[in-house]
Amino acid sequence: MPVWLSLKTSLLSSILAFILGTAAARWMSRRMFPGKAMVETFLILPLVLPPTVIGFILLVVLGRNSWVGRLAEWLFAQPIIFSWGAAVIAAVVVSFPLVYQSMRAGFDSVDRELEDSARSQGAGEWQVLRWITLPLVSRSAMAAYILAFARGLGEFGATWMVAGNIPGKTQTLPTAIYVAVSNGDHRLAWTWTAVIILFSWLLLAAAGSGRRERTGR
Repeated sequence: MPVWLSLKTSLLSSILAFILGTAAARWMSRRMFPGKAMVETFLILPLVLPPTVIGFILLVVLGRNSWVGRLAEWLFAQPIIFSWGAAVIAAVVVSFPLVYQSMRAGFDSVDRELEDSARSQGAGEWQVLRWITLPLVSRSAMAAYILAFARGLGEFGATWMVAGNIPGKTQTLPTAIYVAVSNGDHRLAWTWTAVIILFSWLLLAAAGSGRRERTGR
């Protein structure tokens, strides 16, 4: 069912994008090296590329003619293209820049003196991250995860190219809406549209509620 597949895809992709984006943002916010601007531009590039371009690149990278595709097929005994895994990868790629930008802004806002003070008291890097940095970037983290989940829920172009539209296997809500409109079934299209709008509204409402609880407004 498109609803379950969309939720499952969005949940896994948002978790992966959040972990990867947070790690990349933390590392980039604490490092200076030649070419840093170019690396950062590359990391957020999927944010401005058309989804079809991202889908085409993933199709080439994950296809059977690439070593990545052959390795994945050897590991999982099936091609990764036109599978649910391909839909997850597409969602991770398009949502990663949103997580990265949100978390990078959060890490940049943390006062370095607070972290240095904790280190001077004997705290290790993990303790500094766990007890000082992460609590200070909690608002950014919440926003980053919600953006990643919402972006994964609404992903269409890249998913269509690398995962296709296989009912019960890779058909998500956006692709189901497209097929329903193409077939002239506007009633079904409106049903799926209402579902995705409801989920998006709930995400925004949860984000707003969390923000009000922290700020008292």
